[in-house]
Amino acid sequence: MEHRSSSLGEQVFERIEDDILAGRYERGSCTTELKLCAELGVSRTPVREALGRLAAEHLIKETSKGIVILGITREDLADSMEVRLALDGKAAARCASAITDEELRELREALELQEFYLEKDDGDSIKKMDSRFHELIYRFSGSTVYYEVLAPLHKKVQRFRRAALDETGRPERSVSEHRQIYEAIAARDPELAAERMFTHANNARESLLASVKEDRGE
Repeated sequence: MEHRSSSLGEQVFERIEDDILAGRYERGSCTTELKLCAELGVSRTPVREALGRLAAEHLIKETSKGIVILGITREDLADSMEVRLALDGKAAARCASAITDEELRELREALELQEFYLEKDDGDSIKKMDSRFHELIYRFSGSTVYYEVLAPLHKKVQRFRRAALDETGRPERSVSEHRQIYEAIAARDPELAAERMFTHANNARESLLASVKEDRGE
């Protein structure tokens, strides 16, 4: 396991969650505590802790035969995007009103890194910074509720976001839309920030739903 400042249980949870959301565990497949312990090189205690959290998030189901991977369904995706369409613009508007100069610099850095990785055609890094950009906007909105609802939601559609960002031309459009959102936030214009974020979320929704039609992983 990679060393981090978080607890071992947190590291194990994040690792398994990432693997589920990225589709490394197929939906409906089974595993066991002992198998996970062997794969991750840890004891059963942090694995049990992680599994409890994953079950609470409905990403797995523990049965007498083992652990069943639930992952994210197409219905989950559609519902998630409905929530984002309803709330993302509001979060961006609040961010534009509340963001400090220091926070704005942090947001700009996330955007510029994404633009840099786009030039390098580094898909994995583009996706990481895509998540980072949205996470910062949710955090800088000043609303704990928006952050706690939207940040995990954005992460949970990672598998489908990955397919959408692999679509020809979508990474360029996504980064361009991020630039427009950033400029509205930097101008401290809540209305424009909300409008641009809504457009971005709607475009993301269309790309995600189109990618699901071609998904054969479920």
